[in-house]
Amino acid sequence: MAALSGWSLYILRTATGMLYTGISTDVTRRIRQHQNGNGAKALRGKGTLTLLLQCEVGDHSTALQLEYQIKQLSKKQKERLVQQAPLSLSQLQAELGNT
Repeated sequence: MAALSGWSLYILRTATGMLYTGISTDVTRRIRQHQNGNGAKALRGKGTLTLLLQCEVGDHSTALQLEYQIKQLSKKQKERLVQQAPLSLSQLQAELGNT
């Protein structure tokens, strides 16, 4: 088994400005599911979704831990994270350690 299994963390913005954090092995497919109303109830009927951040994070356990950490942040902290847009796992972990 490879060290990275393709799990990615992503942050979306709804048409109303809400931020949503999720994980998937296929972010494009998952966003399409969200947009079509399949998936997270929090995103149903929220209009067009915009991908703000995507970061490959490795295994499922790491993805779940990072998703939880981000979901605990305030909206202001999430907005700052999105503005900095870390592209690597180490950058994302460093940013979460600094919030």
